[in-house]
Amino acid sequence: MREVVETFTFLDLFCGAGGLSSGFDTAGFQCALAIDHNRAAVETHRLNFASPAEQADVTELTDLPETTVIVGGPPCQGFSSAGMRAVGDARNTLVGWYANTIARLRPAAFVFENVEGFLTAEDGYHVFELLDPLIQAGYCVHVRKVNAANFGVPQHRKRVIAIGGLGWIPTFPEFTHTAYGAPGARLAARHLALTPTLEETLRDLPPASQEPPGEPSDHFAPRLVGVDLERAIRLKPGETMRDLPSDLWHESYRRRAFRRVMDGTPSEKRGGAPAGLRRLKPDEPSKAITGAARSEFLHPFENRNLTLRECARLQTFPDNFVFGGSIGERQQLIGNAVPPRLAYVLATTLRKDLEAGQHTPALSGRLVSFIPTLSTGMSPALSAISERVESHFGLTPLVAQEQMSFWR
Repeated sequence: MREVVETFTFLDLFCGAGGLSSGFDTAGFQCALAIDHNRAAVETHRLNFASPAEQADVTELTDLPETTVIVGGPPCQGFSSAGMRAVGDARNTLVGWYANTIARLRPAAFVFENVEGFLTAEDGYHVFELLDPLIQAGYCVHVRKVNAANFGVPQHRKRVIAIGGLGWIPTFPEFTHTAYGAPGARLAARHLALTPTLEETLRDLPPASQEPPGEPSDHFAPRLVGVDLERAIRLKPGETMRDLPSDLWHESYRRRAFRRVMDGTPSEKRGGAPAGLRRLKPDEPSKAITGAARSEFLHPFENRNLTLRECARLQTFPDNFVFGGSIGERQQLIGNAVPPRLAYVLATTLRKDLEAGQHTPALSGRLVSFIPTLSTGMSPALSAISERVESHFGLTPLVAQEQMSFWR
């Protein structure tokens, strides 16, 4: 049921499949405009929402509507650990554009989402690219890395969330669930209910068809044959390509598995190869759904890949949500989306603040909290960036420790 009490509006930049729009729409916000340069994303938005959506290069738009909130996740390919991290990737500059656009339009609040690699990419440059314009404009900002599983999303999906209020301190959402199966997930909110498992999430779907379109839509998986079927038969839940005999490895996996050894890095220091192919565990939340999930993840019980609809369910999209574009485009849209359930928790928490009248500007801009991990340890790169952030914005380590203690 949509919770409509008072009308607050939002602008969804880089809207993608509409995960943020879905959560904010369900929480009673009204979308003034959604924008994306991707045709399939705009088509998807128009298929599922009554609000306007425009296909455009956002950086070329000068007449954006004034809204209560601006939300968005600038394209993350330049940061993602799943892909290339090209220094100087032109897409990375969209973070700065996003921050400066918020500073110019001055909404009461904003929400920013990105992959966890955002924190350390290019020695933390993009953290400052985001925060400097916003804090100078008067925003009080939280920056935290979260696992979507701690908000009831049935997958371990680590993302960076920034929430800011113009002259007021917004409430960062409290965890709703605890979870097993990923570092840090069990550290958070141990007294709360467990996140739904993969099996619980997919249990009531009918058998997948072998041909499109499937019922519900996109619930189909082509039959595996030959070596693909042999790999699937051999893999047990939780096992990956590295658990298979080497003669069954994908050639691309073989190249990635040995590239650092061939570069002269001792095998005990190279960190291991990526999973390549994985049979998911039924009794835990899924691994993160990405644009490659449909080809890299095997169903926990059946010898087949996940269907697009199963990927969408694990992202918490309802079964009647329709995705536009080709199969490949739909797969990418699902993998890149903000889970609607996570977006809903963000939106409802923000709405409570707005309805309580807390958004009257009275404070100077500041970094309120910076929590880059729930773990007790950090990588050297993350530790160095945390120290720089705390020093640059005057955030003491004690404040961060107090925030983390409260959050748990």
